[in-house]
Amino acid sequence: MSQPTPKKISDINQLTQYESEFDAVVLISPQAEFADNDTINSILKSAQKVDSRLGGEHVLIHNEKVAGGRLIHAFTGDLSKDYDDVRNFADAAKAGVEMAKNAGAINPAIIVDQVPPHEDYQFATENAYLGACQGLWQPLEARQDREEEQEPVQSIGIFDPNNDLDLAYLAATEAGRRLGRDLCGTEPERMAPIGFADYCVEAFQGSSVKVNVIEDRAQIEKDFPVFAAVARASYSVERHHPRVIELEYQGEGPIKNTLMLVGKAVTYDTGGADIKTGGHMAGMSRDKGGGAAVAGFMKTVAELNPKGVKVVAKICAVRNSIGANAYVADEIIVGHSGKRVRVGNTDAEGRLAMVDSLSHFREQAGNETNPTLFTVATLTGHAALTAGPYTILVANGPARDKQLPQQITAAGEQWGDGCEISRSRREDWKIIKARTKADDVLSSNNGPSVSVARGHQFPMAFLSLASGLDDHGLRSETPIPFIHVDIAGSGVEAGDWQHDKPTSAPVLALAAKFLRD
Repeated sequence: MSQPTPKKISDINQLTQYESEFDAVVLISPQAEFADNDTINSILKSAQKVDSRLGGEHVLIHNEKVAGGRLIHAFTGDLSKDYDDVRNFADAAKAGVEMAKNAGAINPAIIVDQVPPHEDYQFATENAYLGACQGLWQPLEARQDREEEQEPVQSIGIFDPNNDLDLAYLAATEAGRRLGRDLCGTEPERMAPIGFADYCVEAFQGSSVKVNVIEDRAQIEKDFPVFAAVARASYSVERHHPRVIELEYQGEGPIKNTLMLVGKAVTYDTGGADIKTGGHMAGMSRDKGGGAAVAGFMKTVAELNPKGVKVVAKICAVRNSIGANAYVADEIIVGHSGKRVRVGNTDAEGRLAMVDSLSHFREQAGNETNPTLFTVATLTGHAALTAGPYTILVANGPARDKQLPQQITAAGEQWGDGCEISRSRREDWKIIKARTKADDVLSSNNGPSVSVARGHQFPMAFLSLASGLDDHGLRSETPIPFIHVDIAGSGVEAGDWQHDKPTSAPVLALAAKFLRD
């Protein structure tokens, strides 16, 4: 089934009677009280006399005066510290709705109360719904293979007395995040490149997003030569053959902005010839998280059909396999841009998989209105060490000049999709500079990014130089904004890439910045 349908509740009386469309009430707030309704407030006050946990942790109260006989107080924390943010509401909703589900509810309702009067909390109710959906999602394998229902919750009622909520926007963003979770979180054989492409085709069937899947090997080798090198060893197994998935949306009316996204979808990363050892291969089926998030963003676009915007994407689906025909360090490959790329380490395959597609968009950008280019990838362990569970944005001069990283970060803060900003520096360009006249750019050093200074910043320099975007900087005649987005820390909930739920970051941040009126 699809995600729980959001339903607007304008009359609190729908929730203060046992027989109701809804079967549980989840109050999400820092204190166990609800001044706007005497029935709910009295239940909470009575329960506090016998359960001292109330107001300090999540508690379920049975009472026939509320919908379904279930009232849950989902505790947000006191929200008094500078480090608190809107995710407190999302986390509390996630726990509260999970508790309601475990108690047997299939149509719970949420009430968000006592929201701090700050602009960063203005979408607290929306975040609560999205947090609940994040918690309720179960892996595609479980939904397909197990006979019992894995996601019993059918709808989530949302108390909205002032009629402020845009339910269509909420449903669209959650649809996008759900597609992203499915693509990222599914095991590597079911979601090998062909399976990944097929799932995308199915997801966009009948929508306003056009899909084209490039599968011909000759075409891939001609138009995406660096990507093709990464794919070489995968051709020994048919289901592992690479795919370039092209998505395009053309909004109605005059186009004001064009978004051009490249997503890394390495469906399994063995490290290639520079093989991962010491247990570090576990979780590498989620190395497709960047491409999954790009597909998720496009799904949100397809659901919203925004006017005045054009969005195009290329998702680079490939398996970094081991074999006799694997690409190796020291190879020099001439990319789409004409740049001669020397391979530094085959375990730095993500930037190689994306660079030809970025070069194609660099060429196309000259014919588009107000273009902005993105690469989205689970690229470096250094990003996770540097920023923890936050997305990192590394922008070129034209993007910085337009304050795009700051705007995306501000939007993400309000929607619980946190970003941190890094800056490309001259040291990054020294790392990837050519060492001989035989090549133009070095893809990487030969050590793990976590042990290299500026390990998450310098890949942006490689992508810029190797794609030809370096010639379109702030002081050029044709500047093109470009932001490299590293989600190695934000792509799953708590950093365990083998077991944690995918987040589909940065779908919410990008949607809030570019798709909201």
